[in-house]
Amino acid sequence: MATFTERWKQLNWDDIRLRIHSKTAADVERALTARQLSRDDFMALLSPAAEAYLEPLAQRAQQLTRQRFGNTVSFYVPLYLSNLCANDCTYCGFSMSNRIKRKTLDAYEISRECEAIRALGFEHLLLVTGEHQTKVGMDYFRRHLPDIRRQFASLQMEVQPLSQAEYAELKTLGLDGVMVYQETYHPAVYARHHLKGNKQDFFWRLETPDRLGNAGIDKIGLGALIGLSDSWRVDCYMVAEHLLWLQQHYWQSRYSISFPRLRPCTGGITPASLMDERQLVQALCAFRLLSPDSELSLSTRESPQFRDRVIPIAINNVSAFSKTQPGGYADNHPELEQFTPYDGRHPQEVAQALIASGLQPVWKDWDRWLGRASQ
Repeated sequence: MATFTERWKQLNWDDIRLRIHSKTAADVERALTARQLSRDDFMALLSPAAEAYLEPLAQRAQQLTRQRFGNTVSFYVPLYLSNLCANDCTYCGFSMSNRIKRKTLDAYEISRECEAIRALGFEHLLLVTGEHQTKVGMDYFRRHLPDIRRQFASLQMEVQPLSQAEYAELKTLGLDGVMVYQETYHPAVYARHHLKGNKQDFFWRLETPDRLGNAGIDKIGLGALIGLSDSWRVDCYMVAEHLLWLQQHYWQSRYSISFPRLRPCTGGITPASLMDERQLVQALCAFRLLSPDSELSLSTRESPQFRDRVIPIAINNVSAFSKTQPGGYADNHPELEQFTPYDGRHPQEVAQALIASGLQPVWKDWDRWLGRASQ
């Protein structure tokens, strides 16, 4: 069965970079009026030439966002189950070579975290772990997913890539969505930053969304780690190619795009390319014009001021009060963090900022009695 790898092999990184940087003001203006963006149009909106058109780009993106999602913005929160990891990655605080305390939550600790999270008002949960197949793998998920799922309206995961059969099994336990970020679509750069462990396998990771689509997972999340390669524009274009492939082949699934920029962490690296806030807005808006139905997500990696300004333009899914360490909600433990979030506001404070912008925070948009297989 065909996978995105076949399309990826047709894409030349340097050629895409040249094409993006060759786009003109006329190309940008044409893209802004297109009813449906072509790949060339999307390149134009990612190009340096489009930076002079940020205002009309944002207006068009906001129009499409309101048209598709109304005035709603959904809230979710990550629950870190473990910071154990068998990979050595240059940019991650959980990397096995970092001398940090390691922790995996047991059933009692998970229960305390869920209770603390529900007290904050969240109904949509993202489970996060380091990548450790033996200690935080399928046996661990089988043991704990059903109990977690019963307490929340939806459940997503950001863990190590699994097989199609494993994803299909997790769906029966209540899994709704999976986030899997390629980090970078440049294989040599990828190899330079993934030094040990299963994550070294570029193509196993690249084909994970195909396995998710074949397993019938409801929502699939994509993204590149902005700053890992020396061209955020090309990596963003590659994410778009991946999205278009998946939408064509697995149209039953919904899609989410995230835009994580490198943040400070233990043993962290200096970004190879810098995307400033205006350029992040540019990329967000370009994706909204490319795929009006896709969920665009903005995490607490970004500043409170930036999030308050940008969410009304193109975002329909946000995290708030995120703790990036196991036990972060009930017991804190900052020494276990994966990275340091920028926006540390209480979720109600974030919600009030959205309300002040004329938006409606959505804490729950599904009820478990409406037909989940796990009930």
